[in-house]
Amino acid sequence: MQMPPSAPDADHSTTPEHESEQKPESLHELRGPTTRRLLALEARGELATQHVRLVASCLNASERTVWRWLERARTNGHTERKSRSAFTLTDDLLAQLALLGGNCAHLHRELVKQERAGGPAAPSLRTLYRAVNRALTPGEWSGIRKGELARRRFDVYLRRPTDTEGHHRNTVWEGDHVQVPVRVDVDGQLIKPWVTWFVDCATDAICGLAVTPGYPNRASILAALRSAILHDEQYGPFGGVPTLLRVDRGKDFLCKTVTAALNRFAVVVGDLPGYCPWLKGTVEELNGAAEKMFFNALPHYVGQPTFLGGKPIDPDEPALLFEDFVELLLEWVREWNFDIPKPALSGRTPHQAWLDDPWPVDGIPAEDLRLFMLEDDGRERVITSSGVSWRGRKYVGAWMTGSGGVGKKVRLRYMPHHDHEVEVFDAVTGRHLGSAGLSDQASKQAVAAVQAARRSASKRVTKALKAAAKKRRVQYGAVTKAEPPRLLGAMTSEEARAELAGAADEELPARAASDLIPLRPPASGWVLPKKPPPKKPPQSPSAEREDRS
Repeated sequence: MQMPPSAPDADHSTTPEHESEQKPESLHELRGPTTRRLLALEARGELATQHVRLVASCLNASERTVWRWLERARTNGHTERKSRSAFTLTDDLLAQLALLGGNCAHLHRELVKQERAGGPAAPSLRTLYRAVNRALTPGEWSGIRKGELARRRFDVYLRRPTDTEGHHRNTVWEGDHVQVPVRVDVDGQLIKPWVTWFVDCATDAICGLAVTPGYPNRASILAALRSAILHDEQYGPFGGVPTLLRVDRGKDFLCKTVTAALNRFAVVVGDLPGYCPWLKGTVEELNGAAEKMFFNALPHYVGQPTFLGGKPIDPDEPALLFEDFVELLLEWVREWNFDIPKPALSGRTPHQAWLDDPWPVDGIPAEDLRLFMLEDDGRERVITSSGVSWRGRKYVGAWMTGSGGVGKKVRLRYMPHHDHEVEVFDAVTGRHLGSAGLSDQASKQAVAAVQAARRSASKRVTKALKAAAKKRRVQYGAVTKAEPPRLLGAMTSEEARAELAGAADEELPARAASDLIPLRPPASGWVLPKKPPPKKPPQSPSAEREDRS
């Protein structure tokens, strides 16, 4: 049997030349295989001190430690590390950790309190940390402390295949709404507009967009979709009908009007789950690029540098008018499509990638597309001398004068939320007759005056509601020890009686009953209804038989 030597032999090197270049391995993982290898050498009578020294140097352990491993394996046959009963994180402790916001130190203090109250022994803080690290991944621990968004930062996402791997132009589009982080001037008010756009996934080309001052709706989607399908000089050669359109779970993208317009052209709508932006990464990347490359350079950008108190550096900077903002945005879109090369496209611009793709493009005439994007009224109507009625309004068109108008049965189609104009179709043949506009449409000045009056009334009501809320607000004094709250706001007895009397006067009309006041006699010329004959009291069955007899 080989025993550990008292001194190292001078003929053997204790450290290999390449040891400093190797990273030390884990003792726990390699202890079992190396011990079994040394036992096999010992069984054949080939075990030497050189073997033990070589193993010890590679495992970054001492020779004495390796000899102890062999002695333990000979004694009880165990070649692995002796297992310990480690402290584990149970489901109850995990729930308590989540309740405390993922604070291990707080959980340790609670366990110590339970131990002092007669509960189980509490582990040390380091032991608790080790148990949490074994039970939870870094992403799960971050999710317990800060929520799902923090956990997702530890996820790994795959890269979507490019056009060289099977995707061609107009194979897949992605659409999205994005609120512009820039305040623009809309009729004297600073508002952050919304952009609805569609991007081709194979070429990163922006095929079309629509800008809305307020929150977008299905009309914004139809307008952007129409500009994306049409081959317009404003966007370049991009356009056509896509095979698949990926959108998130927005109710406006999935409404019947939009899905019907797309299904008419056999376009499949991919309904993605909510709050998963990586599933439509092309348009999300476009949203981020637009903010970094364009929006942050505009006046009244919401993320611009500020002073310590949050005040903007130049608060008097004039804001862009809405139409000027749209013009600048369209210029940037053209620059994105024609002048900016993309690394994902091998250094090509979207325009070059589009022209290099031989995939056929299916186009649709502008007139057909315009009609398919409209919503059907669903009723037959008749043209009268006042025009055609819709939603309590009258719509007229120049083509109605003469032989083509009055008396004809028609159907209406319209763009959602665009109630100033409708399209009229023959109810029998389905032929498009023409457009009809609102007959008594108010002028822009009148509409602006009505909107100003509405805003003024809204301000008055808001001011009154704030004053009422201020009166209802109850304030309590601060305390430094456990005691009932003390109500603040002194009031005299006279003030209390006056306010109660005013409240009672306001409640009287609500509690008044109209039947307490007798009605006046009717006028002499009125025809009064006949009084019903008096009802006979119910008779007993014997009396009824007597009457019949």
